[in-house]
Amino acid sequence: MTMLDQRPDSQQEAANPELERRAERRESWRGFFHAVPAYAYLIAFFVLPLIIVFVFSFASRGRTGRPILDNWNLDAWTKLTEPLVSTIVGRSLFVAALNTVLCLIIGYAFAYWIATRPKQSTRTLLLILVLIPFWSNFLVRTYAWRILLDSDGYITQIGEFTGLWGRMLFTLPAVFLGLLYGFLPFMVLPLYAAIERIDWSLVEAGRDLYASGTRAFLKITLPLSRPGIIAGSILVFIPSLGAYVTPDILGGAKTTLLGNFIVTQFGAARNWPFGSALSGAILIVMVLTTILYFRSGARTL
Repeated sequence: MTMLDQRPDSQQEAANPELERRAERRESWRGFFHAVPAYAYLIAFFVLPLIIVFVFSFASRGRTGRPILDNWNLDAWTKLTEPLVSTIVGRSLFVAALNTVLCLIIGYAFAYWIATRPKQSTRTLLLILVLIPFWSNFLVRTYAWRILLDSDGYITQIGEFTGLWGRMLFTLPAVFLGLLYGFLPFMVLPLYAAIERIDWSLVEAGRDLYASGTRAFLKITLPLSRPGIIAGSILVFIPSLGAYVTPDILGGAKTTLLGNFIVTQFGAARNWPFGSALSGAILIVMVLTTILYFRSGARTL
């Protein structure tokens, strides 16, 4: 009897490639059936609503504003090129881009400082402080900023006392401040995850080769933290582009962004096809941005 024949039956079955493939297929199907509830949830509450929005964008507007599905056209999409829409889109892109840049500058410095703390307990405590705003509702926090920025708020009183600024509520700077506060944690967390994984011996090797601190940061630390920069920028830019709560509460009617404009189309204007086309355009931008994120090598995050 050979050594192969002396092996247990389970080992002989494991050594059979056909049996291994069957076992892998069984595991794959088992995982699929376990994920069926999640798939059903995503299809029912994410995929189907998006399909409905795209269908409505090609419909006609009825007398009551509801879409008429028997007269397909591109009227809603052609309205996206109107001057008013272009102005609002340009303002929204500017606000989203500037908020992303500000979050990146502040968030990178803070994430770098957290990641370079010597004690793990200190880093954990600082991360908890970053996560504390998520423990309360975003709407409540935005209304708190409205109180601070109002004419009787502390921020306005400080500005009037020093003569640097006046009442900030219902202005574009108030919207910037609210968006910066709301989305800064979304930049800090992925940046910390990327910086914390850097092999600092590479930085030390660069310094040993007479690289200055600035040059070592630009040539070593910054490229190695690139996945976190890309991920954080995506997480901040996309929700900032379609933000509704912050511009509506802190900006008022004077600062109309895409989110407020879309809500107006579905509400006061009663133009569902046009609102659907605007929503579809934002979705296309988000999908393209996400594709750019993956193509930029952010899978290594």
